[in-house]
Amino acid sequence: MPRRPPAVDDYASSVPNVILASTDSDFVDQLIPVLKDATHSNRTPVLTQCLNRYYEDREADIERIGLTKHEEFLDSVHRLQHVREGTVTLTAEILKLNQSIQSSTEKLAEQKGALVNTKAVRQNIADASNALKDSLKILHAVNNAHDLVRRKKYYPALKSLEDLQNEYLVPTIQNRYATQHRLADVIQKSIPASQKAIAEAAMTDLNTWLFRIRETSQFLGEVAFYHTELRRSRQRTRVEVDPFLANFKLNSAIELVSDENEEFDVLDNEELRVDFSPLFETLHIHEALGQTDKFRSEYAATRRQQKDLLLPSSIDLSAEDEASLSSLLEGIAGFSIIEKATMRRVPHLRSAADVEELWESMCSAAINLTSKALNSVNNAEVLLKIKGFIALFIQTMEGWGYTVSMLDSFLLTLFDKYAELLKRRFSEDFQEIVSTDDYMPMAINSPEEYEKVVNVSWFTQEKPADEITFPCVLPFSQMYPLCCIDIRNFLNQFYFFSDDHFQHPNVIDETLKKSLDELLTEKVCKSLVERLSSQYLGQIVQILINLEHFEIACQELEQLLIRARSSTSAGGPLKLSATEHFRNNKKTAEKRIFELVNSKIDDLVDTAEYDWTAPTVMSEPSNYMQTLTRYLSNIMGSTLLGLPREIKELIYFDALSHTANKILALPLSPEVKHINPNGVTALAQDVQYLTEFVDSLENGQMLRENLDELQQTINLLQSDNHDEFFDISSRNKKYGRVDALNGPTLLEKYCLLDGRP
Repeated sequence: MPRRPPAVDDYASSVPNVILASTDSDFVDQLIPVLKDATHSNRTPVLTQCLNRYYEDREADIERIGLTKHEEFLDSVHRLQHVREGTVTLTAEILKLNQSIQSSTEKLAEQKGALVNTKAVRQNIADASNALKDSLKILHAVNNAHDLVRRKKYYPALKSLEDLQNEYLVPTIQNRYATQHRLADVIQKSIPASQKAIAEAAMTDLNTWLFRIRETSQFLGEVAFYHTELRRSRQRTRVEVDPFLANFKLNSAIELVSDENEEFDVLDNEELRVDFSPLFETLHIHEALGQTDKFRSEYAATRRQQKDLLLPSSIDLSAEDEASLSSLLEGIAGFSIIEKATMRRVPHLRSAADVEELWESMCSAAINLTSKALNSVNNAEVLLKIKGFIALFIQTMEGWGYTVSMLDSFLLTLFDKYAELLKRRFSEDFQEIVSTDDYMPMAINSPEEYEKVVNVSWFTQEKPADEITFPCVLPFSQMYPLCCIDIRNFLNQFYFFSDDHFQHPNVIDETLKKSLDELLTEKVCKSLVERLSSQYLGQIVQILINLEHFEIACQELEQLLIRARSSTSAGGPLKLSATEHFRNNKKTAEKRIFELVNSKIDDLVDTAEYDWTAPTVMSEPSNYMQTLTRYLSNIMGSTLLGLPREIKELIYFDALSHTANKILALPLSPEVKHINPNGVTALAQDVQYLTEFVDSLENGQMLRENLDELQQTINLLQSDNHDEFFDISSRNKKYGRVDALNGPTLLEKYCLLDGRP
């Protein structure tokens, strides 16, 4: 806007300059500003007064000059009149011009004011437009940031706010005279809230991602388990081709190298893909905001909460709900895989200590839940499945670098329970087999049946199978092959526990030996010994034969256990205490057979009815003697037939020795007061019958020695010279087996038919 001329307070100095202008144009040029100023400032009277005063002063000068210079004065007056006339005319013109100028000046002033106002408005509009453009740029940047947030592009939004600050807000705020200063200040103050909103939005998306990850954890674990199972299958195939590879377990360096062609990313495959972008973006945002520690703490707290939500309050390990444990382990596996993958991708977000702490916490919780549920498990097969789930879990997580020592230790507890259930079940089986056996030699009707029995039993037939005629009879009873089947099943089921993954095979070896010893000793051997109280000789004989074969089976088992035991077990020989139990109790069974045979002999001999002072001689052997020899012949040809030769000979030897002693005790009885030659003849006839029976037996000459004392005693009684017995030299030759006390006793009872001694 043009500057106005300074106001003229007094026209006294201006009027002479106007009047004394050298030319008319100068006069007008100087007069117009004065008139314009007078008109504009409403000071026209002041200008008129100044002009009148200038006029009066000039008139006084003229009058003074006229008095001194009359002619000149007149001439001057005359000229002055002309001037005055001109002045009057000029004054009129000036007044007229003044009015015209005043009118023009007002109009010009109005136009000038309008122009000035228009320029001011245009300037204001331009300033406002520029400010609006700058403000729109700021608002556009703000809106763009919010739009990026709505499109979930949080880091670009954060970057947009940062650019807004650096390019617009900070420079504008620093310029305090800038039009958009207030707007910039308001937006600058809202930046922290916007950044917080972006961080919260990113955290909301991250929480959604974490929720989906938690929901996906079980499926992720299932996929990981399936992949581990495939690796197991491939390893078994490789072992079949090259048995040397059996020395290398799953996750070993050799197995990993062998399987490297089968690459599989459990986090990115056809069935499942885990995108970590939300986590990376959220972490990047918090790093940009300088809130890394806060984010790390919040993320760790969220993962701990998710871990707690993952664990149920209880699980069911019954056969009807096998998915309960597998779901738990799959969930833990998926969760832990995410943790390990996160740590590998963002090492500074998840430390190894944090991840391992969560892992140990989940393992401990899983073990506690499983331990509580184990109390209701009474089936060894269910425990085997549980072990399979845990072994698969261990092998999967071991491949991800997790420590599995806690789980390996828990497998020991699981194995103890498994061994106890197996032992309990097989104890019942052995008990039932022993109690329901018929204790008769096992009949075989066909070669197929014979082959089945031989394959499951530790039994070697003297004859080849093609030379055996069917039906045939095996020496042992049916309980022996049934027990052998159970023993083999027991061994197999014990070693089933070591399949796939079990780091304590030596424990299996020791526990198996101990359990097998207890079963064979307590449930088989002891049960057989308890049945030795039977009065049925055939059953006792069969028990003895079974004990013999169980002893052989134990010896075979010792060798089998040596071959099957792991390389970590102690070397050297392996002895089952059951072997010694069976061997020792064979003696018990033999004694029981002796007892029964001798008891029968006692019963038969007790039926003897000798008339020691008979008036006549008996023509035939006594009935008891005939029955006795038939009994001995029958048991040797039937009941004792299945016994080993040496045992049969021992039984015969003992039976004949006992028979001789029992018969000899008849005349020595205190009830027998006298014995005559007819009585001795009757006894001699029975002994001769017995001797002939013994001579007819195999090894009769050896067995006959048992009758020497009896025979020499009869010879003594029938001798004509009894004094020979009292002569040591002759007694040793003829009656060396006769007891030194029994001989005199019998001789005292002996008397001739006429009553003379």
